[in-house]
Amino acid sequence: MLALQIVLVMTVLDVTVVNVALPILAEKFSISNSSAVWIVTAYQLVITMLLLPVSSIGDLHSYKRTFLTGVVIFTLASAACAGAQSFAMVVAARALQGVGAACVMGVNIALVRLIYPREILGRGMALNAMCIAIATAAGPTIAGGILSVASWHWLFLINLPLGVAAFFLGRRLLPENPSRENKPKFDTVSAIENMIVFGLIFYALGNFTHKGDLMLSGALLAAGIIIAVVYVRRQFHHEQPLLPVDLFRNSMYSMSIVTSVCSFIAQNTTMIALPFLYLNSYHFSAITTGLLMTPWPLATMIVSPIAARFVERHNAGTTAATGMGVFIAGVALLLLTGDTPSEWNIAWRMAVCGVGFGLFQTPNNIVMVMATPVHRSGGAGGMQSTTRLVGQTLGATLVSSVFAILAGEAHAIRLCLYLAMGFAACAGIFSYTRTLGHKKELHI
Repeated sequence: MLALQIVLVMTVLDVTVVNVALPILAEKFSISNSSAVWIVTAYQLVITMLLLPVSSIGDLHSYKRTFLTGVVIFTLASAACAGAQSFAMVVAARALQGVGAACVMGVNIALVRLIYPREILGRGMALNAMCIAIATAAGPTIAGGILSVASWHWLFLINLPLGVAAFFLGRRLLPENPSRENKPKFDTVSAIENMIVFGLIFYALGNFTHKGDLMLSGALLAAGIIIAVVYVRRQFHHEQPLLPVDLFRNSMYSMSIVTSVCSFIAQNTTMIALPFLYLNSYHFSAITTGLLMTPWPLATMIVSPIAARFVERHNAGTTAATGMGVFIAGVALLLLTGDTPSEWNIAWRMAVCGVGFGLFQTPNNIVMVMATPVHRSGGAGGMQSTTRLVGQTLGATLVSSVFAILAGEAHAIRLCLYLAMGFAACAGIFSYTRTLGHKKELHI
């Protein structure tokens, strides 16, 4: 688990620390701020395109080897980022980092499932959630600390000793896949279709978010949707499809997917809209705004392991639904702070949101994974990460669209928060609904 968590923290940190460094990198390479965003976009786009293919490779061959390959690629790409002499080299190295991150994220859940006994699997899932929360909360502070005493290169160089340590730990200790009599062949054509579909759709959505060429974005989105229809139809004819459409026949699994997407739309919509509220409406400084965003991931970090222990004896679906209810209450409280709230009045409300998301995230992930066969754990884990990225991207696109449509920023922010509450309500309803017919299965 230490090997898994080291690399998980590395992959999450490499989003948050680079976000802080974008203005410095833009100045260093004499590029516009909008162009600098590609340093983040390239990384996330490649991860999204490759998650399901590498998860399938892990299912068919070895989660352990897939993970170790990802660690090697990610570590070498980090060295390439640090040594880059041009903007193009940084973007290329970041894309290579995305390949390594996809290998790691695609099999992380499958390895956790092999490491932990079924009855305490939630503790492993909670550890994942806790490490992600820690990395998310600490990322800006770590980046600021490094940039205050060293050059931007060290944002990537810190990955090298961590990657080496994780590789040797994982090589020695990680478990191998359970034995299987019949192994289907890897579907190369479906893998290519998957990369094209997610690449086109996510690039188009990102372009909409960054106010790029709307005609081009629309054409790419339409092409992605058309190819997606062909891709999905093809998956129905495979014994072990790359996109796990066969698992969608399990109502508990399919509802968990929908629930996850709705929850991450709600989360990202809120997390993107709130800084505008704090900076422009409440006139807090950038440092104060950053600190006010921290109670959310910290509360999630604290609550996730508690939620994991709780669902060992109680219904996971009901617990997740309760979490979404607490999240909605937190967002509603943020809307009722008044025109000149104190930092404390915002901080504890942000913590309520984090508590709600912590109560939701781990139980929902447990339900999603436990609804699948053990030999499909890689695909289930890859789909879980894919739903998170899909939800976060849709949330970002939603905020961008609302800000473009409404003239007044204050009205736009409030609408974003109301929409976040609506998606959270959908997630809560779906979570509770799936408990009605699966009460026995939802107890670990």
